[in-house]
Amino acid sequence: MSKKNPFSELTGKSVEELAQLEAELAAKRFTLRFQHAVGQVENTAEIRKTRRELARVKTALATKLA
Repeated sequence: MSKKNPFSELTGKSVEELAQLEAELAAKRFTLRFQHAVGQVENTAEIRKTRRELARVKTALATKLA
């Protein structure tokens, strides 16, 4: 993801790539949530970054399918 416009990279991907990325990020978010509950997360900012990137992917996927 580029710092300037992270959404621009996602618009160039296909629907299949976005769906796969969505599944990966959802799994990562799930893992981070459980690690955070147990107290094993070193970098709590990673949870926020993952959540936001997942939202970007879902938005890009919705625009492609619309």
